[in-house]
Amino acid sequence: MVVLKFNLTYYLLNTNVWPEGPEVTSSLTFNYTMDMMIGELYVITFVTAIKITADWLKENKRLADLEKLQLETELLFLKTQISPHFFFNTLNNIYSLSIEKSDKTPKIILKLSELMRYLLYETKRKKQSLSNEIICIQNYLEIEQIRHGENLEINMEISGDISDKKIAPILLLSFVENAFKHGANKNIGKVKIDIHFTIKKDFLYFTITNPTPAETKYLQRMNTSGGIGLDNVKKRLALGYKKDQYDLKILNDKNLFTVKLKIKVS
Repeated sequence: MVVLKFNLTYYLLNTNVWPEGPEVTSSLTFNYTMDMMIGELYVITFVTAIKITADWLKENKRLADLEKLQLETELLFLKTQISPHFFFNTLNNIYSLSIEKSDKTPKIILKLSELMRYLLYETKRKKQSLSNEIICIQNYLEIEQIRHGENLEINMEISGDISDKKIAPILLLSFVENAFKHGANKNIGKVKIDIHFTIKKDFLYFTITNPTPAETKYLQRMNTSGGIGLDNVKKRLALGYKKDQYDLKILNDKNLFTVKLKIKVS
């Protein structure tokens, strides 16, 4: 490059090939060669830096897009796991009542159809309104109340403004369904389930408490895993929310199983 530049300058422009130099230069001297090489090195280094930076940004964007796609795919997979899990449990409830030829069966089927409509059509978005999620939970509670009758006592309290609040769909419903599956359905006699929704600024404080059955095997299984429903919810929380956006605590003592969730809903 230096030789080419020297000859082009000498034969086409000026015999003094280095007019900015310390002296008139009409031959390929050492000082001229070194100065030109350093100048070319600056240009090459600058262009290379731009190219490396552009390639890094392009690759970083590709990895970010891939990670986002994997995240969305895994979240969708976890949602499809939770919904059938919920449906099968509810259908088992209806089956039990149909064998007994209970008058409660038509009302439960109607409530189930409303739940199916919500779960199939209203949960495709990443976030659902908190009010819709609570309505869905209320439909589920009505199904369980009809099925258990006077043996079931449900206390649900809502405090704070739930309007314009959003949450990942089916999250809270999974906790409620788990409370009935491992609480009301495995206990004999009167069962009490407490559910609290408290809105403070941009966070929802959700608490649900259900009695634990006396079976040793069940308690051991709950202590180790918490059930497939809770495992899936934990994964969805980790994938869909940042660490400072939620806090999940699961407490299991001798008589009560309690879930406490603090989650951002703004």
